[in-house]
Amino acid sequence: MTGRVLVTGAAGFIGGYLVAELLDRGYLVTGLDDLSKYGEPAPAGRPGYTFVRGDASDGGLVRELLAGCDYLIAAAAMVGGIGYFHAYPYDLLAANERITAAACDAAIAAHQAGSLGRALFLSSSMVYEQAASWPSREGQQLQIAPPRTSYGFGKLAVEYFARAAWDQYRLPFTIVRPFNCVGAGERRPANAPTTADLGRATSHVVPDLVYRVLDGQDPLHLLGSGEQVRHYTYGGDLARGIVTAMEHPAAAGEDFNLSADRATTVTELATMIWHQVKGPDAPPRFVYHQPYPGDVQRRIPDTTKAKQVLGFAATTTLEQMLDEVIAWMRDAIAAGLM
Repeated sequence: MTGRVLVTGAAGFIGGYLVAELLDRGYLVTGLDDLSKYGEPAPAGRPGYTFVRGDASDGGLVRELLAGCDYLIAAAAMVGGIGYFHAYPYDLLAANERITAAACDAAIAAHQAGSLGRALFLSSSMVYEQAASWPSREGQQLQIAPPRTSYGFGKLAVEYFARAAWDQYRLPFTIVRPFNCVGAGERRPANAPTTADLGRATSHVVPDLVYRVLDGQDPLHLLGSGEQVRHYTYGGDLARGIVTAMEHPAAAGEDFNLSADRATTVTELATMIWHQVKGPDAPPRFVYHQPYPGDVQRRIPDTTKAKQVLGFAATTTLEQMLDEVIAWMRDAIAAGLM
């Protein structure tokens, strides 16, 4: 075995891909999650994996689980779609700061005890929320205005926590910023009592659009002009990049954008989903609505550093991602998960 890893937020959207990637590489993995997002997960059933249901803001619990681990991947966070973090900005910010502080406190103690080699922190492309030039390179987040949304500001704070823990306690760290994760596995949130709440609680635009096309929404309703640019990145590719950053010697003390290189507008994405669900000859019909205040128009990463230092590049095409998500969503709807 390669070593022991604690993953907080292990039952989350990226967490599921992360656990699988770690196990595939031979790590012993402990996963911590309170299951507040999706409810009970499917049984893991893989040797080398231990799941613990608990609160990632419970510093004592995180410290207990981290004892004897070689690495921490701090992925836990209260996460929702754009409507969610506009509806609950304080709750989201306060909860996530408690989670981050608990992870840092536990990691500092484990490192001082001589076991923990490094803590990896998941930030977000939202730290570049106020960018006015692109592509966004590592370091730009310190040169532009801070994010306006509490979610983006909280993710920037994660990076300050990591660097402060190094400055004061010499806790080795790595920071990664995933861009627009796409993959199978997102389902009806446990706290969404009605279908009408799905869009606000769903964290990712792709499953939200896929669900509404499969559900027969015609015309399809889109927020904003449809010209917003994103780089949609497969969850499996992100997991590969995250684990590589965790274990790579040259990644210590560094931060990395992890993203696909392909830029896609929201209208282009919606058109692809429409055709893949309804067929290539079905004419897409869209209605555009006023976006949320401060909706980011461009989220375009520079991926040079991850390629040069980690040897990482996302390789899964958007077409492949959509095939997987659409198949997953059909099954999830049939099973009553959406």
